[in-house]
Amino acid sequence: MIPFERAWPYDIQMKDVYVPSCPFCGQDHVLLPLKPKEIPEIKDGKKRLLVFPCCHNKVTLIDADQDYLLTDTKLRG
Repeated sequence: MIPFERAWPYDIQMKDVYVPSCPFCGQDHVLLPLKPKEIPEIKDGKKRLLVFPCCHNKVTLIDADQDYLLTDTKLRG
């Protein structure tokens, strides 16, 4: 079971990966520096450093499913 406090939703639109809002600064509709083809690699266990372009906070992606990215950082209170 994915720990919900460390998961964040994402969407793929037009070959780009977006999150509805940044968990750190709250900016809406953030384009991530991540390509859709990298999602299966993350699902298979490859860790990936993700830097949010809006506020430059960093998390490590450790897993993913079709709706959520799982990080090593607690994103919810």
